[in-house]
Amino acid sequence: MPFEPDEAAWAALLTACKAHKNTQMAIRIADHILNLKPKDTSTYILLSNTYAGGSMWENVSKVRKLMGTMEFRKEPGNSCIELGKESHVFYAGETSHLMKSEIFGLLLELDIEIKRRGYVPDTSYVLHDLEQSEKEKQLFWHSERMALAYGLLKSVPGTAIRIVKNLRVCGDCHNVFKYICNIVRRDCCSRCQ
Repeated sequence: MPFEPDEAAWAALLTACKAHKNTQMAIRIADHILNLKPKDTSTYILLSNTYAGGSMWENVSKVRKLMGTMEFRKEPGNSCIELGKESHVFYAGETSHLMKSEIFGLLLELDIEIKRRGYVPDTSYVLHDLEQSEKEKQLFWHSERMALAYGLLKSVPGTAIRIVKNLRVCGDCHNVFKYICNIVRRDCCSRCQ
């Protein structure tokens, strides 16, 4: 390389390591990036997620403390669904929606059916130091799942359901969408902003 790689170059390499599940190299690169004292918020989030993926909870804590002292704020995950002229936004773990009982009921019903068809929750997408059952609960309450359930409840049968996520859709939710689309025989898609 004819020049010294900057924060963006190292972050791109780290992202590639994560995508190819090369955890050992990702952690070495994350350590190097941390020594560079990065300026970009997304780099810190990437670092935190890399350490969490390697179950290095002390390093996760260190990065999150650094983010706190630098006043970085991670935007909470949300999913938006448009039905006609109305737009509805759901946040991960949200329990205040007017239709929460109906949404929860449908999600529970679909969860039972997708597990019957072979779905196994991929808790590697939950980047917190929690018990397995708690990680599964975290996945269950992802915003894109709530938006999908709302769409199934409120949209005209047979119409496609389109959800826009402000962050990357997790792989587990992508898998859940495939199962649910097959069950309800509808096109459901979720994309990142």
